[in-house]
Amino acid sequence: MRLPLTPALVLCLAMCLAGTASQPLAARENAWTIPASTGVIGIDDAQLDPAFWVRQLADPDRVILDSDAIAAQNARLHQLDKSIHDLAALQCTLDRAQVSGWIEALSRRPSKPLFDEHGKPVATATLDGVVDAINLGAIPERQDTRYGLVVHRAALRTFPTSLRVFSSDDDHDIDRFQESALFPGDPVVVAHESRDGKWLFVVSPRYAAWIEKQFVALGSQEQVLGYGRKTPYRVVTGARATTVYTQEEPGVSELQLDMGVRVPVLSDWPVGKPVNGQDGYTSHVVELPVRNDDGSLRFSPALLPRREPSQDRYLPLSGRNIIQQGFKFLGERYGWGHSYNGRDCSGFVSEVYRSMGVELPRNTSDQAVSPALNRIALSDKDTREKRLQIARELQVGDLVYIPGHVMMVIGQLNGEPYVIHDTTGLSFAGADGKTVRARTNGVTVSPLTPLLFNGQQTYVDRMTNIQRIRP
Repeated sequence: MRLPLTPALVLCLAMCLAGTASQPLAARENAWTIPASTGVIGIDDAQLDPAFWVRQLADPDRVILDSDAIAAQNARLHQLDKSIHDLAALQCTLDRAQVSGWIEALSRRPSKPLFDEHGKPVATATLDGVVDAINLGAIPERQDTRYGLVVHRAALRTFPTSLRVFSSDDDHDIDRFQESALFPGDPVVVAHESRDGKWLFVVSPRYAAWIEKQFVALGSQEQVLGYGRKTPYRVVTGARATTVYTQEEPGVSELQLDMGVRVPVLSDWPVGKPVNGQDGYTSHVVELPVRNDDGSLRFSPALLPRREPSQDRYLPLSGRNIIQQGFKFLGERYGWGHSYNGRDCSGFVSEVYRSMGVELPRNTSDQAVSPALNRIALSDKDTREKRLQIARELQVGDLVYIPGHVMMVIGQLNGEPYVIHDTTGLSFAGADGKTVRARTNGVTVSPLTPLLFNGQQTYVDRMTNIQRIRP
């Protein structure tokens, strides 16, 4: 999740990073316990097993949307959702106004004080250099539209710099220059280059930001956009998979492929012919993009071991798979904008659904209001009773949004909705009525209704939208 610093997000982050002060009466509508084994309200050890939640489903393998319905929904997303960039629809040339608009929409000079990793204020001269590196004056009036494939998991940044900056002197987690990440095989349009030539401003289908040049290989439009359409293919179904080590082709050696990444399979690779010095019969021979020394794109065979979690098609969209895929990230460290080789709340739900072929916008602000999904919108005019009724009718896979955060429903237990989400922490009322803070700082299972947003409101009070991936 990467959002502008709106007042609502500041409030949400304050809630996430510090305990809340008092307990609203609404939080005590039900009797809750805090098991000693977990320290989290309503969660015992059994509930940390995905099988527990699958057993609650009457028909866990019922297909919610088949592949045709998912394809139609993805098509609606590209047609209707303004946060999605259709790379194939871009003109063969880009003009200065368009490129400048993309960059200036993201890379605005910070207006508030920032601090470095040591808690020291970031000097004005340092920020001057970061802004100057954008090199807006070098954008030509017109340029050919250039295409590229990402060759390695890589950070997307607000500015062309690896400098980590924070909003306070005691925050070392939420890097304000971190936006998101891209993965091997992701297509991009290259729009601009930093002053030092080490960074590219790229437009991907779901995000536009700065990426290190070393992670992008330039190719033709057909090479780049055609890569994701190649068949047959493998889809990574675990939290991550890793290719085999090879010294012959370092660009595809021990390459991490995250959940939902799709790679073509070289099905006609001759039996017995070595792949980068190794026989491939114990692996899938896949094709991966590689960056040549001159920045151009080529493709290389690589070995994805059969032991690594992958399938020859996307997983069926079912209650069982939604739960099991979410739990594969359980306990992973929270990573704002995909930092720490992890993911944040919106990245988490995106990658769970991506393993089933479902595309979602990148950020919570866009996901929550996407016209391509089945949305239930809530406002401050909705009573708490109505909100509780909606919460207790939530179904597995529903996405629940509060300002700056998203949770995925995994089931109902004794009339209470439970969720899995990637979060910095949880606040809830203890037995004595005082607020308890669990600094989970990762992918977490919790009930929904007792969670506190602030001293006066619960998560239920602050729900803004529900998105349903279903007919």
